[in-house]
Formats: sequence, C-alpha cells, structure tokens
Amino acid sequence: MPRLILASTSPYRKALLARLRLPFEVAEPDFEELRGGIPPETLVRLNTMGKAVSVLRRHPEARIIASDQIAVHNGNIIGKPGNSRAAIAQLQRFSGRTVEFLTGIALCSDASEHFDIVSTRVCFRHLDDEEIETYVRLEQPLNCAGSFRSEGLGIALFKRIDGEDPTALIGLPLMRLSDWLRPLARAATL
Repeated sequence: MPRLILASTSPYRKALLARLRLPFEVAEPDFEELRGGIPPETLVRLNTMGKAVSVLRRHPEARIIASDQIAVHNGNIIGKPGNSRAAIAQLQRFSGRTVEFLTGIALCSDASEHFDIVSTRVCFRHLDDEEIETYVRLEQPLNCAGSFRSEGLGIALFKRIDGEDPTALIGLPLMRLSDWLRPLARAATL
C-alpha cells in the first residue's frame, strides 16, 4: 500500500479513517481555509484541494487524503461557530428546517487526483432554547460546521437524514474514499 497521509488535524476525521484499518499518517495542512463569497460547491472544492496540495508539496511520494465540509441553509454558507453563543444561534436558525451539508473528499498524488462532493440533507426537529443550550454545553460542537455532531448527542436534534454515506456527515466520506483506495490495496498485495 502506498504511504497515506490525512491532511487534517481533525480528531473526527482521524477516527473515521482509522475505521478502514489502513496505515496512515496525519499532517497539518499549510492552508488557510476560504470562508465565502463564492458558490458553496466551489468553496468546498477549493478548501479540500487546497489542503491536499499543501500537504502533497511536502510529501510528493505519498497519497494525500483531504476533506472539507460546510453547511448550507437558505443559500447561505454556514461554517464552524467558534463559540457557544454562535452555536446556539445557528441551531436556533435550523430548528424545524432542512440544512444541506456538503463534504468534499480528495485523494491526490503527484500522478493522479480524485475529488468529489457528497451531499447530506438534515431535517432538524423543532428545538426549544433549553434543549439547544443543553446540547451545546454538553457536546461543545464549536469546531463543527453547523454546530452539531451526528456521532454524538447531535443525532437527537434530527427528524431525518438523507444522504448516501453516513460518514460524510461526520466529515470524511469513507464509502467514496474506499472506492478510490480499493485498487491501491489490491495492487499492494500483488
């Protein structure tokens, strides 16, 4: 198997990639994420590929895995809240509504590039202020797009999730990544 490097310091992405039981390393991307002013799909692509390329420059012999995620609500890009007050405001806005999460995934080397966006639509239950405040206090989703973690207590905030890959909502679409890694794993066993 070629050397795999996850271009992320996210503990969520690291834990997800570990599920595949492949050896990998982690490297912090030297890339400042773009925040907005461009269409959501373009933003996800630029951030995902920016992370991948920044790590590939330092490790040209490796295969780089990168990901980025944004939430989109009423056509507006919703990022990571950064603090409790912003997290509460985001979730109040989402109460009883549907939010789309766009998760970019890339697998790059000096010879090839794979990229895709996996979309997940989340329908939030009607939430009262007390349950939002309790959730934010307990989960501290301050570094999560849209202020929630579906792998934790955040799952109780939803009525429905529509998407093709449940790991995309957590931040790293493993089903798509597995499709790309399968030929590499086969070649490594020959």
